[in-house]
Amino acid sequence: MPWIHQPRDEDLIGLAWDRARDPETGRVDHILAIHAAHPAGLRAHLDLYTAVMRGTPSLPKVERELVAFVTSVLNGCHY
Repeated sequence: MPWIHQPRDEDLIGLAWDRARDPETGRVDHILAIHAAHPAGLRAHLDLYTAVMRGTPSLPKVERELVAFVTSVLNGCHY
């Protein structure tokens, strides 16, 4: 869990929160929830995330996630 305070769901109306929800699970990733403290940052992150993770319809979601995971491991990123 992040140590940065996350706003409650009911406080996030108008902050692109619906865009941040995974269309399959309905959940919001912790990293996106943290961005809710800075709405412009949340929108920018969502634009990038959407382009990268949902912009390749020929590649199944699980494979896109696997590419992201392997890339993070190779870059030494723990998230």
